[in-house]
Amino acid sequence: MLDESFKDLPKVVGLKQTSRALEKGKVKVVYLAQDADSRLLKPIIEMCKAKGIEIREVPTMAELGKACGIKVGAAAASVLDV
Repeated sequence: MLDESFKDLPKVVGLKQTSRALEKGKVKVVYLAQDADSRLLKPIIEMCKAKGIEIREVPTMAELGKACGIKVGAAAASVLDV
């Protein structure tokens, strides 16, 4: 489980936003929900491996969404390197 301080970190939420941030080189850590569709996560995982970005897994999309301060699930979120 992610702690409360996660909400206050600079981040983007969602697959598209995470992908864009990775392309721009602005990501420190990526969080992926284990119950998200693996076909959707594959491009994110490949980009992270290519760029040497750490991936941390969260059990569910609901848990990741809640940790991000939103009321819906999230397949991905990334902490930005600002």
